[in-house]
Amino acid sequence: MEISAIIPHIEALIFAADRPLTTLELTDMLNNAHAFIEDRASLDQVEAAIAAVREKYASEFYPFEVRETGGGWQFLTKRQYHQTVVQIHGDKFLKRLSAAALETLAIIAYKQPITKGEMEAIRGVSCDYTVQKLLEKELIVITGRNENMPGHPLVYATSRSFMDYFGINSREDLPRIREIVPDEMAEPTSLHPQETETATDEADVLMVTEDGSLVSNNAVSSDATTPDADTTAAADELPPASGENDGGEQPIA
Repeated sequence: MEISAIIPHIEALIFAADRPLTTLELTDMLNNAHAFIEDRASLDQVEAAIAAVREKYASEFYPFEVRETGGGWQFLTKRQYHQTVVQIHGDKFLKRLSAAALETLAIIAYKQPITKGEMEAIRGVSCDYTVQKLLEKELIVITGRNENMPGHPLVYATSRSFMDYFGINSREDLPRIREIVPDEMAEPTSLHPQETETATDEADVLMVTEDGSLVSNNAVSSDATTPDADTTAAADELPPASGENDGGEQPIA
């Protein structure tokens, strides 16, 4: 089939769908609709047709565009018309989540597939209520059971509705921690024992003397090891010890 003949059909399928359609789904639907035609559309031809449709609606003349979201292609109004469109729908499509639900959803998104017990081990609290709410809002789904764990607990993962709602196509599109927090906060803290001990030894510690004044421990140590000037002078005036002379030689008996 010629790409020029495919384009309007692809455009109609994406427009009429109530969910994002993948390229493979579009190819199958197109071929099923024209099963009597021997010249079937290939995946490459459909991709080229999608690119042509996207280029068409990328023009400023159109207030909507074709975007890949939720793992497939969908017609969406452009960002600059959000305030206008929201007058129609209002809060209808907003999924209001509590802080606990957002925290649980983030854990599932980054750790999926994950069991409820693993979520609770990370959060430190029960996740029964929040998981149920996320299931009701269709942001997560049950993908099966973990056969390697005792009791074979249920396993949870994010849904296509989650990807569609947040405008991503896969788990790889989730923001990385370095994109959210500064590098110095993302880097793990490493302590070197030798450096820590040295820093502790060299640190100044205030001590109280007998007269009630505060002095540094380094100063006290320095005073304790440095001989007093009067003591040094008195030691110089002492006569030599018995058995020694000024030359340091032993006397002859």
